[in-house]
Amino acid sequence: MEDLPEPLLADIIERITVSSDLNSLCLVSKRLYAVEAEHRRALRVGCGVDPTTEALTSLFSRFSNLWKVEINYSGWTPSHGDQVNSQSILVLSHHCPLLSDLTLSFCAHIDDDGLSYLPYCKKLRSLRPSFAPAVTSTGIFRVAVSCCYLSVFHLVDCIAIDNVEWLEYLGKYGSLGELVVKDCDGISQCDLLKFGPGWRKLQRFEFEVNGTYWLSEPRDPSYVSGYPYGYDLCCDSLKDLRLAHIITDREIGLRFLLGKCNTLETLYLEYVIGLHENEMISLFQRCSNLKTVSLRLKPLHCEDFEYRAALTDASLKALAASCPMLQVVELTFAFCEPD
Repeated sequence: MEDLPEPLLADIIERITVSSDLNSLCLVSKRLYAVEAEHRRALRVGCGVDPTTEALTSLFSRFSNLWKVEINYSGWTPSHGDQVNSQSILVLSHHCPLLSDLTLSFCAHIDDDGLSYLPYCKKLRSLRPSFAPAVTSTGIFRVAVSCCYLSVFHLVDCIAIDNVEWLEYLGKYGSLGELVVKDCDGISQCDLLKFGPGWRKLQRFEFEVNGTYWLSEPRDPSYVSGYPYGYDLCCDSLKDLRLAHIITDREIGLRFLLGKCNTLETLYLEYVIGLHENEMISLFQRCSNLKTVSLRLKPLHCEDFEYRAALTDASLKALAASCPMLQVVELTFAFCEPD
């Protein structure tokens, strides 16, 4: 090992994807320890990692060429000790100048002050806060304004987000290609339309609500009845669309996407209440590039305890005839008779 040229060692190290294997490799020799640290591109921090500033400084200064960092405290309990906090983001940003992808999951002690340090990461392109209860719209707006290369943004179960000024800014001045919003009660379908011109550049969009969509009177906190606005929006670049657990109306909310998309390759609809079959047929006929279709639709109530599938043979024939590139089809129906 000691006689191998460094490029070959680096190639070997980059082919090892399991963190425990990399850690074991580092114990073989000082040279491997140094080469592995120089070429490691991804790191996961969570329960069991010493969150003190001194320990994190030592950790991140060793792996100074990181591209991707995930801070994940899923399953954390007080017995695990303290979590990293906002000061930890400052340490990360100072010692990892190449950082381009950051995920924050179940980080209860990272707030807007922590996000305010992200502009030091000049190459940051992807940010994924998930269950970050201390992060507010103010912190997200700072990121939107300061991280000018941001192209991927996921916002999942962030309960303190209560306005979308940041989304309007990203729509006007940003370059988002991927936007995911899930289980954020403070963001409505109508709020998302304020993304405005940003829809033109978006290639992947996902929106999901944790609502009581299966009840006879489903509830969707993102639905705003009678909201007045125009639909003069373009989404010609959208290739991947995923909507789940939302209520739609012909002139309200995100339903407009199904009538505007022409270049979809992936379509995922799960319990989107209010869709009509003729809309699905029209969508299939327009989107000839579809490769993957997954539909999990709420059955239609006929009478008494009888239900029928939301789609008939007509829509399936349109899908088969109009989408020659189709590779994956997943159709899920419940409470419907086999015939």
